[in-house]
Amino acid sequence: MLYWAVVFLVVAVIAAIFGFGGIVSVAVGIAKVLFFIFLVMFVIALIIGLLTGKKV
Repeated sequence: MLYWAVVFLVVAVIAAIFGFGGIVSVAVGIAKVLFFIFLVMFVIALIIGLLTGKKV
């Protein structure tokens, strides 16, 4: 998940360099959503791991 967030962020940066404004906003939006989904899943896995004492 984090990999795809980074991929879309790189696509946004490359599109910004070449001046494609619409593609930049879409790619950045997708990267933000994927990053926050990854962050929520990480926190949930961390809490479960702390409560059970096992690796998730």
